[in-house]
Amino acid sequence: MTEFKISFAPPQGSPLGTNLAFKIGTKVVIPLMNLVAKKVWRGGENIPKSGKVIVASNHVSYLDVLFLTHFLYRNGRAPRYIGKEGVFKVPVIGRFVLAAGMVPVARESKDASKALDHAVRLLELGHCVGVYPEGTLTRDAHGWPMVAKTGLARLAIATRTPIVPIAQWGSQIVMPTYEKKIKVFPRTPIKLLVGQPLDLSPWYGKENDPEALREATAFIMRELTNLLEELRGEKRPVEIFDPHTSNLPRIGNFKKEKKK
Repeated sequence: MTEFKISFAPPQGSPLGTNLAFKIGTKVVIPLMNLVAKKVWRGGENIPKSGKVIVASNHVSYLDVLFLTHFLYRNGRAPRYIGKEGVFKVPVIGRFVLAAGMVPVARESKDASKALDHAVRLLELGHCVGVYPEGTLTRDAHGWPMVAKTGLARLAIATRTPIVPIAQWGSQIVMPTYEKKIKVFPRTPIKLLVGQPLDLSPWYGKENDPEALREATAFIMRELTNLLEELRGEKRPVEIFDPHTSNLPRIGNFKKEKKK
């Protein structure tokens, strides 16, 4: 297994949490994003300018993390993510992402539980930690959030950290879900809507109670989906796609498997 030298430095700089690699990355990536996207952002005032915080978002495109990071960066925070190990193995890009402060983890492995420990450490240092509660791109045919994993709720409850929900929509037009083709012109509106921090205090002290974690997770996803309804101007389906009961694989590009 590949060993990575993970950095757990306290957040510094402006935006808070930035470092040299992060700043260089933004100088390269943000101009490229501006070529394909029009910013339609609301609610940035709900992002705390300092202190530990978790931001949680829905996941519809491989580009989501870039658009979300751009938004957070422009609103005063340089976030940290726990990312799948494969990204960190990509030549040049992997080393750059690691230097920017991101943390690799091998999903669906015996080491996957380390993700929680890494996230706890980052929050203890006062970072803004970005999380996609579903753990992968949505498998819902219409792009709605799925039933999520309970890891986000466990992290927030155990550390008593506020969760700021952020709905985003439009990235799946620039790069469709589970595809890698990019639509350049005309520029696509990328909509992000930030909600008020969520109160998980009713579940404090219950981070090891499976039923409490499911309840808290459902609450988080309900609030996040409410924001997405507002962005999309339509109602969510009555039945929520549940990857736990689906025949589709839990992670990976299931569309690629279908083509074989």
